[in-house]
Amino acid sequence: MLEKHPLSGALIRAWFLEKMLESLETNAVSDEFKDMMREAGIENDKISILIDVNPRMLLDVFDDELIFIETFLYPDNTFSCKIGKQATTNSWKTRKEAELFAIEAAFEILEEKLTDARMGVIGQNGNTGEHYEEEL
Repeated sequence: MLEKHPLSGALIRAWFLEKMLESLETNAVSDEFKDMMREAGIENDKISILIDVNPRMLLDVFDDELIFIETFLYPDNTFSCKIGKQATTNSWKTRKEAELFAIEAAFEILEEKLTDARMGVIGQNGNTGEHYEEEL
């Protein structure tokens, strides 16, 4: 998902890195170490593993971007989901399966949102946006 959605991937990698650094908020961890971690970043494959193991971790990322995901239980004990104002008629046997579907849809929405924002910046500045990803 991260490779398919490069702008969303950059935002999610930065979000995860900041959350990880927040968890290290002690006097034992220097600002230089945190800066080094920010410089090194987190690889897509590491984030992908975290997403596969626990897709719920991304709900906060999407909430921050005003893309809300809801899962709900049908009377037949299957799960479905709603992403923003868009619901699906699909159902899954587990909540995790429904959430994975919703997260993939939310990636599409986020990528479109970030692309539109990027195009707005390019249009306003008249530049090519070549440095946009560095700013994320």
